[in-house]
Amino acid sequence: MPEGKKMGRPTDSPKRHEIKVRLDDAVLEILDDYCKRKSTTHVQGIRDGISALREE
Repeated sequence: MPEGKKMGRPTDSPKRHEIKVRLDDAVLEILDDYCKRKSTTHVQGIRDGISALREE
């Protein structure tokens, strides 16, 4: 294993990119409601929203 590289869970879809997002209260409430209905995390809710954009 190359020095400095961490060993983690193997995955077919590595998440190499990180984005920081600032949300106002109204948008956060929409995200919270969605995540509660789908029993998912905020991160997965955001990914679902981005995937929905592709389907438009």
